[in-house]
Amino acid sequence: MIEKKKRTSVLQRLFLITLFLYGTILIFPRPQSFAFNNPLRVEHNELPLLIAHGGGNLEFPDNTLEAYYHAYSINPNVMLETDVNLTADNVIILSHDRTLDRKTNLTNATIADINYTDLVNSEVDFGFSNPTEGPNGFNVTNTFNRYQNYLGEEVTPLDVEYPQGISPRHPSKFLVSTLEELITLFPNNLINVEIKQTDETGLRALEKVIELMDTYAESHQTYQRIVLASFHENVYEELQRLQGTTHPNLMFSPEFNGVLSFYIMQLTGTSVFYQHRVAVLQLPTEQLGLSLTTRSLIQTAHQHNIAVHYWTINDEETMIDLIEKGVDGIMTDRPSLLQDVLTRYAT
Repeated sequence: MIEKKKRTSVLQRLFLITLFLYGTILIFPRPQSFAFNNPLRVEHNELPLLIAHGGGNLEFPDNTLEAYYHAYSINPNVMLETDVNLTADNVIILSHDRTLDRKTNLTNATIADINYTDLVNSEVDFGFSNPTEGPNGFNVTNTFNRYQNYLGEEVTPLDVEYPQGISPRHPSKFLVSTLEELITLFPNNLINVEIKQTDETGLRALEKVIELMDTYAESHQTYQRIVLASFHENVYEELQRLQGTTHPNLMFSPEFNGVLSFYIMQLTGTSVFYQHRVAVLQLPTEQLGLSLTTRSLIQTAHQHNIAVHYWTINDEETMIDLIEKGVDGIMTDRPSLLQDVLTRYAT
């Protein structure tokens, strides 16, 4: 009986100690995951950033300068989201896919094997939307379809409302676009850059992106405007290494494991142990049947100086829900629709 009481007493003490430690963790100040001023966040009660996914790829062909000019005409403070790949002659071009089969009239066209100069000299048109049978532009059927926007109309570069002093590059074709052009032609806009290639090619692509950012660091404030992303673990690990050594103010978002660990930690109140030095969480609204749009997740991220951006939101109801929950950014294929929603909230 005495032994039983002793065991009970020990268990009670352990429970109380555990409860005390857990309570301490809950009230302990959250470390700042991003140690600098975070331009990807908005102030309390401010409307979220309008983030044009590929420039708004339900309105103009994605990852073309024309799409970004169109998004800029809708909102000059728009954040520009793009995907990049490295060509054979070491130029970073804008493309969601690692091939050009889906977006051009080329077939079996892997970007890493193609020269940028050939794309320019041949005036390859990126204004297509070809059907695919596989992920990321592979196994494309040999059917060439011109791009149509979500209203069902075919658009041309002449349909864009360009800034004063800017003329269409071509009357009918959407020509190849580069990250350097995006940086220099939109010097005041935030830019989200996702590196699509992986393995050694992905690492070389990241190296070239960093070179561009270094080249324009002072003249175009690249480290205050550009956030990097990649779903590939080896590229993400290199981003972490660069931030921990030569580029401490490098902004990036986590890949899947970094998102998963944050979700679990905020759910259990243990986010004080979150180790990823990220500036933003880029999230779908749900994953594995779990909602990722909870106020708790958004508030916890803010305690760590992490912005929260959601993709890809193309319906008004979800846009309104996210605005009311205080998110920092909404990524959309329909910037015109999101701007309409934001305008109504602002008035």
